[in-house]
Amino acid sequence: MSTLGSFIWSIADQLRGPYRPNQYGNVILPLTILRRLDCILAPDRDTVRELAAKFDNPNRLKVEVKKATGRTFYNTSNYSFANLLKDADGLADNLNDYIDRFSPDVDVFEYFDFKKEIVALEKAELLREVVSSFAAIDLHPDRVSNSDMG
Repeated sequence: MSTLGSFIWSIADQLRGPYRPNQYGNVILPLTILRRLDCILAPDRDTVRELAAKFDNPNRLKVEVKKATGRTFYNTSNYSFANLLKDADGLADNLNDYIDRFSPDVDVFEYFDFKKEIVALEKAELLREVVSSFAAIDLHPDRVSNSDMG
């Protein structure tokens, strides 16, 4: 079994109890995508934040980010998996801020209604544990191919 497959099963083990097996995907899929995007955006995070401070117009920001990074999507939050967990009491709020500050074309979290899952994970006292697990895995395309991600 692949390392990624083993990791996914370990998350399923964490969710067992408060979540039924048919609900695991509501947590695992969006967090896997979030971690993948986090890894992709990491090298240019400071550049994008500087551009966001400079350009209020979202259309202009998108153009400037594309010029600077070569990507059409971005995140302007001060949070990432590297610092989400530093505020023990604010993890849910910080995670919501991180999700909210993706460029408008990143709508996958709305599709999964992931904010509802953040509340459910927090209520089940699993949010910190699950986010910590995802923070520990490197899903950068140099480490995990697009084929393996699929």
